Amino acid sequence: MSKRDYYEILGLARDASEDEIKKAYRKLAMKHHPDRNPDDPQAEEAFKDVKEAYEVLSDASRRATYDQFGHSGSETGAGGFSGFGGFSEAFGDIFSDLFGTGGGGGRNRSNLYRGADIRFGIELTLEEAASGIERTIKFSSHKVCETCKGNGAKPGSRPVTCSTCGGIGQVRMQHGIFSMQQTCPNCQGSGQKIEQPCPECHGQGHVKANRTLAVKIPAGVDNGDRIRLSGEGEPGINGGPAGDLYVVVELKQHPVFVREGDDLHCELPLSFTVAVLGGEIEVPGLNGRHRLKVPPETQTGRTLRLSGKGMRNVRSGSVGDLLVHLVVETPVNLNEKQKKLLREFEASLFEDGEDRHSPRTKSWKDKVRSFF
Repeated sequence: MSKRDYYEILGLARDASEDEIKKAYRKLAMKHHPDRNPDDPQAEEAFKDVKEAYEVLSDASRRATYDQFGHSGSETGAGGFSGFGGFSEAFGDIFSDLFGTGGGGGRNRSNLYRGADIRFGIELTLEEAASGIERTIKFSSHKVCETCKGNGAKPGSRPVTCSTCGGIGQVRMQHGIFSMQQTCPNCQGSGQKIEQPCPECHGQGHVKANRTLAVKIPAGVDNGDRIRLSGEGEPGINGGPAGDLYVVVELKQHPVFVREGDDLHCELPLSFTVAVLGGEIEVPGLNGRHRLKVPPETQTGRTLRLSGKGMRNVRSGSVGDLLVHLVVETPVNLNEKQKKLLREFEASLFEDGEDRHSPRTKSWKDKVRSFF
């Protein structure tokens, strides 16, 4: 059975341009791709025909052979169709359209590479995180060489196109019927060779330098938050964009407060008499001191809340609360007079009934009796 004409498969005239061939191939490859037609064997066959036609017509040498000799010439000889020779390029174009990966053949490959990102840790107190602060940081990174303006060549000279890959940055290696594309070993993928290296950067295009930057830390940052400074990372390669600098926040442990989200927690010791009789106490806060009323007969573990006295949320701007956990403190170092007064006080409690003034004790005893 004779093969269909490659131009007919792609729906093109024999004088179609390279751009027209590529557009027709992409359109038909997406239409007949097996992933889009899982239950249609005819679509799979059509996809194979489209791929085969493109692999021949997209290569100038193989297309010329096909135009002169037809299928008999394209299937044999040095420039002939090997079945797998254009596999990576063909599928790369399809995946680029389907998934936006930009993969595929080296023919349109860009040799511009984005610079690496830099991570810098910064330690803040809770007070600094609450109010926000501007901090000057010092770090070491690379910068574009001023002598060669980043091209790596000695002033007065310039990089030349790599003779091995022709400036593509990749070469195709043939192993039997299989063809693989890999980074050019001569230029390491840059597509260029520097014959006269810059004396300052030795052909690298960048030099190590100490840098100083002022960083604005917004109010409300939390442990592990990252502040991104765009374009302040390592310089790009072959004129590519610079990476970013990420300043990572680390909060110091605070002697009084513990942060949980936007809320602050603290423990406050409470005297025995204030716990019993109630009263007013002074509570510390990040933005000053606050007065807080303690109700009579307060037990250890009771939590009092001061709304809006916590941390500001760095994203929403809302403010958390300050939660004060009360701990009733047992008096120590009592003299004999104080001990005597306490014994008399205890005796007076029993006059009104053993459990009347100790509701938790009564509840605990009831549970024990029920258990036994």
